[in-house]
Amino acid sequence: MEKIKVGISSCLLGELVRYDGAHKYHSYIERTLGQYFEFRSFCPEFASGMGVPRPAIQLRETERGIRCVGVKDHSLDFTEQLQTTAEQQAAWVADLCGYILKKDSPSCGMERVKVYKNDLPAKQGTGVFAAYLKQNFPSLPIEEEGRLGDPSLRENFIQRVFVLQRWKQMCQQPLTTHGLMVFHSRHKLIAMSHNQNLARDLGRLVADAKPDTLQAVADRYINDLMACLKIVATRGNHVNVLQHIQGYLKTKLDSDAKLELVETIESYRLGSLPLIVPLTLLRHHFRREPDPFIDGSYYMMPHPSELALLNQI
Repeated sequence: MEKIKVGISSCLLGELVRYDGAHKYHSYIERTLGQYFEFRSFCPEFASGMGVPRPAIQLRETERGIRCVGVKDHSLDFTEQLQTTAEQQAAWVADLCGYILKKDSPSCGMERVKVYKNDLPAKQGTGVFAAYLKQNFPSLPIEEEGRLGDPSLRENFIQRVFVLQRWKQMCQQPLTTHGLMVFHSRHKLIAMSHNQNLARDLGRLVADAKPDTLQAVADRYINDLMACLKIVATRGNHVNVLQHIQGYLKTKLDSDAKLELVETIESYRLGSLPLIVPLTLLRHHFRREPDPFIDGSYYMMPHPSELALLNQI
């Protein structure tokens, strides 16, 4: 499999680019995700010419709004410098399928970055470069390395990266209404596990696509799909999807197999089993009783099993 292009804060790969000349190497990102992701490292502070080592910076509320200034010397304002550097990265960022940022950074922090007012911090800011990414690439999956320690957030981010990669692969060929319909069909159950109302809206959007409106519909579709998938899937929604899939087997299983499947899904609902268990049982049944829709659905295998992302949710 061709590796997926994902941006990353340089310090997380062990590059010595932090203000103090250190790094924040993250072994899971490089050793595990690096088997599937082709990382494009970038440090906006270093790239903007601030050098290593350099004065530590912070977000600070001023009369001119929130600015990125020196910790010791507030007259050192790097805001425009960082914003200009961010804008210069648009071409390669547009080619990415995801981005992993350094938490708490005044340049790269995705959320809850300290903003100082009268020397009192409030965790309410977004780093300058992260803000640029979020505003200009709303469909790009973005996550912080600290949040990857949460199994649900980790699975959510990686799932979105794989979905966007499949979308970009589809868009390499001439877009057709049939192609869009097939893409949605294969991702419908995934969308349902995140938000059933938004999943229905996506289905209606695809159904209304015509050749003369196809590109506009496709642009709206991927934006709406990625917004839907950004909502972390709940156990309840997964149960609804599992029961929906179970319905495709209602005339194909004997009573014992049906009971086993019902009990397994119920055990997952109660939190006694991880999602991988009912999914594995369903895969077993569909290998014996194939169904074209289920066989084509990425819900059954949203990402490589070696990542073991479904083992803890």
